[in-house]
Amino acid sequence: MSDPKSDSGSQNSHELGVHQAARLEKLKKIEAMGIDPWGHRFDQRLFIDAVRAKAPEVHFEKQDGSIVELPDFEASVPVDYRAWKTQQGEGQEVGPQVRIAGRILLMRTAGKLVFLNIRDLTGDIQVMIPKGHLPDEDFELTKLLDFGDLIGIDGRLGRTNTGELTVFASKLHYMTKTLEPPPEKHATFLNRTKIIQSIRKTLSKHEFVEVEGPTLHTIAGGAAAKPFQTHHNALDMKLVLRIALELHLKRLMVGGIERVYEIGRVYRNEGISPKHNPEFTMIELYWAYADYKVMMDLTQQIIVEAIEATGQGYQLMWGDLAIDFTPPFARKTYSELFEEHTGLKIDDTQGIATLAKKIGLDPQGKHPDVVVSEVFEEKVEDSLVGPIFVTDYPASLCPLTKRSATNPNIAERFELFIHGMELANAYTELNDPILQESLFKTQLEGMSEEDSMAKMDSDFIRALRYGMPPAGGLGIGIDRLVMLLTNSRSIRDVILFPLLRHES
Repeated sequence: MSDPKSDSGSQNSHELGVHQAARLEKLKKIEAMGIDPWGHRFDQRLFIDAVRAKAPEVHFEKQDGSIVELPDFEASVPVDYRAWKTQQGEGQEVGPQVRIAGRILLMRTAGKLVFLNIRDLTGDIQVMIPKGHLPDEDFELTKLLDFGDLIGIDGRLGRTNTGELTVFASKLHYMTKTLEPPPEKHATFLNRTKIIQSIRKTLSKHEFVEVEGPTLHTIAGGAAAKPFQTHHNALDMKLVLRIALELHLKRLMVGGIERVYEIGRVYRNEGISPKHNPEFTMIELYWAYADYKVMMDLTQQIIVEAIEATGQGYQLMWGDLAIDFTPPFARKTYSELFEEHTGLKIDDTQGIATLAKKIGLDPQGKHPDVVVSEVFEEKVEDSLVGPIFVTDYPASLCPLTKRSATNPNIAERFELFIHGMELANAYTELNDPILQESLFKTQLEGMSEEDSMAKMDSDFIRALRYGMPPAGGLGIGIDRLVMLLTNSRSIRDVILFPLLRHES
């Protein structure tokens, strides 16, 4: 019996081959018309956002030459533009001549009209190509267009009878024929850029300094993750690609840069999932004389202003899930949530061990806080709707975090969760070099070395001895933030070049 998956793959390959053959046939016809299908210099082209900005220049000119401003198409009450023009009497719509170029996103034919949606890096706009309003050769060329082709258009900016801003084409220019059908999904990378620009703008308000740290480290510090390993031949040194930005940014704080951040790539030699890619972008920042509560306020400000920068309201969809980003975000302690979702107090060692076994975890030979952490991941994290700040973690799990002044068993740390996904992690930073050195040497029983942040960094300890101010520190996963704010369910949809398996 044949493998259904193989049959499906073969069918998809066949369909792909048919589409490719059809595109190649159109390519030959374009060349036969004496047209270069690979384009050429295209001067005086406007970006689509600049064309859209010309909308107020579109007006109605009566037969006597008088000008009538168009109705407000952005008003909440829909405009019957066809009826409105009839009411004005004899005359015509007048608009500026424009030249655009971009990729075809949508195509449809309605009798002697061809409608296209064209996109460039600034946005998209509708194009209407009416037969008889441009050379016959150009209209014949529309039959050879494909989704994904790059074209140039000369035409008049105006509005259709439904009021949609449109370029009425008078000339079509072929820029590039695409020979492969484009991917089905297109990530919103322009919104990603807006989000990152917004983050920089927010931090600029607080007088932060942006820096670039080294990506090659001697130890994998600042996070709990498996690194990629490499070797420097000239220095004969084993090195790792960084798994976090933390330790070098703290060195800069010691050096006097009191508010510092980096937006950069980090690398973790771990699994791939809709939430994980081996290389990803994050921001880490440190604010001298602040604490984790200041970081909570800043995290909320960063996210809220990023939402505003993308022109969205606070009610966002993520797949079928609705997320309410209206500030202030909820805040609950780690122990409160643990008891709420398990029915057990966080210090009930025996009860937690029993629950761990019941849900398939092995508590044998593990420090009680390690078991608490594993149960929390299984029973609590996936149930968090959010956005919610989870605060005050068990201190033993946080070797880089300052302890609470009122309870040394609690670390001044929070994580921000949204629909079960960790988005941000922040501490009141530990700046005691003696305690930090001791904690670097402490490995909790039952915790693997990869999962532990207890990794000795002698250079970092030496830096702390020169005096690092008390500070708040924050890390945010940029890719996950973009996922949430652009309704993208996979991290691969928001990374330009995600790591994928080789095609067989």
